Amino acid sequence: MQTTEKSVLGTSERREKIIQQLRANGSVQVNDLANHYQVSTVTIRNDLAFLERQGVAVRAYGGALLCEPNQAHAVPERTIADKSVLNTPVKQRIGALAATLVHHGCRLVLDSGTTTLEVARHLRAHHDILVMTNGMNVANALLEAEGVELLMTGGHLRRKSLSFYGAQAEQSLQNYHFDLLFLGVDGIDLERGISTHHEDEARLNRCMCQVAERIIVVTDSSKFRRLSLHRIIDTHRIHTLITDDALPAELLNGLRHAGIDVLLVPADAP
Repeated sequence: MQTTEKSVLGTSERREKIIQQLRANGSVQVNDLANHYQVSTVTIRNDLAFLERQGVAVRAYGGALLCEPNQAHAVPERTIADKSVLNTPVKQRIGALAATLVHHGCRLVLDSGTTTLEVARHLRAHHDILVMTNGMNVANALLEAEGVELLMTGGHLRRKSLSFYGAQAEQSLQNYHFDLLFLGVDGIDLERGISTHHEDEARLNRCMCQVAERIIVVTDSSKFRRLSLHRIIDTHRIHTLITDDALPAELLNGLRHAGIDVLLVPADAP
C-alpha cells in the first residue's frame, strides 16, 4: 500500500521533500505528489512553479523534471515542425545507416519522430518488408513505397508530435511480433534510461519494446544527458544505438560497457 504524508507539513517542508524526490528520481508527477501529501493538484502545481522559478525544476506535461548543474538536464518539448529543422543532415545519415540493418522479409516497427522519418525515407527502395508505425509523417513517407507493406497502429492523434497513441494503438502492436524496432527518443541518460515527454507515448513505446526482437535507438548526440518526464526503458535494454560521432568519449565507452552496439555517423559532412 502506498504511504502518504498528511498535509500537516508546512509549505517549505513539503517543497524540500519534493526537491529530495526530484534529486532521487529525476522527475515527479503532479497526481502522485498530490496523493502522497494529501493536498490538491493546484497546490502541487504552485509548488512546482515555485521550484521552477528557483531553477531547481522545469515543469513538463503532468509534472516536473530535475534541473540542476552537473545533472542530466530537462528540455521543454518542441513541436514536430520545430524538430524537423534541427540537426537534419545528421538525422539523414542516421536514417541511411539504419536502413542498412533492414533485410529482405524483415518486419519492423517505426516510432514517430523526425529521426525515424529519415529511416522511413531510406526504406522506400526496400522490397518485401513490413512496417508498422504510429507516426503520421512516417506513414506518409512510405505511401508510394510499393515494396513496403504498411500498417498503422491507429488510436488517438497527438497533433504536436503527429503520432497516434492509446489503447487501440497498444492493442494493434500486441497482435504482432516484429524483428526490429527503430525508436526515437526525447532524452537519453546512461543512469536514468531513455525518456519522452508524453505519458501515453511512453506507454506505447514500452509496448513496442515488448513486441520487437531487437530495440534500435536512433538519435543524434544532442539528446544525451537530457531528461524527459516519462521513462520508456532502461538504457541497458537497448540492443543497438545509432548516433553521431560528436558523442563524448565517456558516454560512448559507458554505452559499450553496457553491451550496447553503438554505430556512429559523422556529425559533420565530409
